[in-house]
Amino acid sequence: MRIEVKGRHTEVTDDLREVIEKRFARVGKQVSEAALLEIELSEEQNPAIADRYVAKATLHLKGVTLHAEEASPDMLHSVHEISEDVRRQVKRHRERRRKRSQTRRLVGRLRGREA
Repeated sequence: MRIEVKGRHTEVTDDLREVIEKRFARVGKQVSEAALLEIELSEEQNPAIADRYVAKATLHLKGVTLHAEEASPDMLHSVHEISEDVRRQVKRHRERRRKRSQTRRLVGRLRGREA
């Protein structure tokens, strides 16, 4: 899985990149090598907004795109939250695909018996 990290109104440091790669390593094991994960980190300019640090993740898989967005007062917390959201979505997507293939196999077997 390739990871692209972009910053809007904020600098993306090497430490932050390492944290992101470490957080999403678990997701990377569950998806294809061809998958692309785009992370966009931004900081709201309005000081009245308490949850200033926004992290957005878009995971492009074969045939489906998963998206997560979180905002919090701390950038690391936002990254942690989107990693959990993406992990949950990938797990759900894998389970759906697995159920779909099992159902198709079962239907194929049943049709074979009828003929």
